[in-house]
Amino acid sequence: MNPSTVNDLPLPPVDYRKLVGSTDPGYFDNPGGQPIFPDVPAAAYASVFDFGCGCGRLARQLIQQQPRPVRYQGIDRHKGMVDWCQGHLATRAHGFTFSHHNVFHDTLNPGGTPGHLPLPAATADVTLFIAWSVFTHLLEEDAAFYVRELARVLQPSGVAVTTWFLFDKGDFPMMQEFQNALFINPLDLTNAVIFDREWVQRQLSDAGLTIVHVTPPNLRGFQWRLLLEKRPGTHCEFPEDAAPRGIQRPPAS
Repeated sequence: MNPSTVNDLPLPPVDYRKLVGSTDPGYFDNPGGQPIFPDVPAAAYASVFDFGCGCGRLARQLIQQQPRPVRYQGIDRHKGMVDWCQGHLATRAHGFTFSHHNVFHDTLNPGGTPGHLPLPAATADVTLFIAWSVFTHLLEEDAAFYVRELARVLQPSGVAVTTWFLFDKGDFPMMQEFQNALFINPLDLTNAVIFDREWVQRQLSDAGLTIVHVTPPNLRGFQWRLLLEKRPGTHCEFPEDAAPRGIQRPPAS
């Protein structure tokens, strides 16, 4: 891809950008062409699966990345955003595709299948699995399902970049053994889902995944970034969440 094509990449419509967070064009840009995850091995960018690609924020940065992925597949339950990405980004980048993950959501995809669906990727076909701000919007049963799907599609040498809202269930003695999540919005439980850390670690271990690096939130209590590898082992230690307090509310859908 020549530089002019990269520099001329369109930005998603403002309404779509609002649904995924900041509307600032810089949030979607990678003008220096650097790897978007510097701690991920270069070889991992060969075959990228972007679970919850939204309107192409990371895809757009990956297209600008040098070298860019050989293959990229983005899926999302918002058909309008997927169609926009397929029509405006996939046409500019060979090997990039976007597809609709037809799972129900009250406002984003009211006609979709309730619960969850298998990921449209072959077993052990993915070298880099991205789930950025995805597990933070899944109910417990669905999160457990997609952890297993992540493990299924990831190559043995692959890595996964995931983000989570986490808490320590030990601080909530009123919770039952089967209760492992907290919610902030009674009208849309998936607006933000906060999981017990030990529950997350168990789900990952059961799926054959190990946490190899943890990046604490940049705001107290916000998203923890967990880097995963497909191998049995002991999860790495979690550092203290010593970030300053602040506000970064999830978009209202």
